Amino acid sequence: MLDRLQALADRYEKLSELLCDPDVASDPKKLRDYSKEQSDLQPVYAAYNEYKQVTEQLEDAKVMQNEKLDDDMREMVKMEIDELSERRTELEAEIQVLLLPKDPNDDKNVIVEIRGAAGGDEAALFASDLYRMYMKFADAQGWRVELMESNESDLGGFKEVIFMVTGKGAYSKLKYESGAHRVQRIPVTESGGRIHTSTSTVAVMPEVEEVEVEILDKDIRVDTYCSSGAGGQSVNTTKSAVRVLHVPTGIMAQCQDGKSQNENKAKALQVLRARISDMKRQEEEAKYAGERKSKVGTGDRSERIRTYNYPQSRVTDHRIGLTLHKLDSVLNGDMEEIINALTLTERTELMERENLA
Repeated sequence: MLDRLQALADRYEKLSELLCDPDVASDPKKLRDYSKEQSDLQPVYAAYNEYKQVTEQLEDAKVMQNEKLDDDMREMVKMEIDELSERRTELEAEIQVLLLPKDPNDDKNVIVEIRGAAGGDEAALFASDLYRMYMKFADAQGWRVELMESNESDLGGFKEVIFMVTGKGAYSKLKYESGAHRVQRIPVTESGGRIHTSTSTVAVMPEVEEVEVEILDKDIRVDTYCSSGAGGQSVNTTKSAVRVLHVPTGIMAQCQDGKSQNENKAKALQVLRARISDMKRQEEEAKYAGERKSKVGTGDRSERIRTYNYPQSRVTDHRIGLTLHKLDSVLNGDMEEIINALTLTERTELMERENLA
């Protein structure tokens, strides 16, 4: 491990030299690529430097312990050795995590799709609750949210809502949200006071650049139509809404919330690229599902991942068996405890696989 850490430290320092090179400074692509690489290496570089410093101090303290010391000094040295040993153990654990293979999509922006599933109007209302929850969470992270497409129900919920979240590490935290979310509560339409169970599905996809998924003009069919609101009524008379069909895959995307036809087409293509990439990713993962499926799930839309129980003010994540009795707080965007627990589980599984490899 130490050889690998030293190699990474050498690369970090080499990047510092390259970033000071006038030739690199005048080349935007190299400057961007080298800056990102160094930024990615910075946490492990800092941890390794501290590890070396702590190890050196620990060795010095152990040498001092063998010298002739009075009782007070010996006790102080012993305390220092204990503290340094504990810190070194902590750093070893941190470094192990930092060296784990990183999901290449973790730093990307994301496109999130929420759809009301089982439960009709109640499922659509719950979809709007999930949308609000993610909006609140994104705001707390300092991320930007842009609505891309929405289809409202008569009661004000969302049959479907698609939005982009822009911000560093958006995918790394939101990727665990893909799957079926279940709600248990008394619907506003229920006159008898009975608790109903409804579901909404969430799909989280990393933003895909044009160079990553090329969409040829000959492979798409573009249709324009008038934007519509709740219940399907037309909200304007110009055909600004755009629907794009990718003929080879049959995947479709549409957008009507932009200000112009060109803006809606650009957004629809953005969603289309993400969906095509997501389809390919799921096909690849399906090949290895038996040996690679983890507790935090595969992103399968049919997989029930979480229950929101209103009568008990309870949120349960079924993948890791985590239950929190603070439903209101979670729905107001306080999702860190759930996401941190899912992240820890994924890292633990990665470490186990690395050790078995």
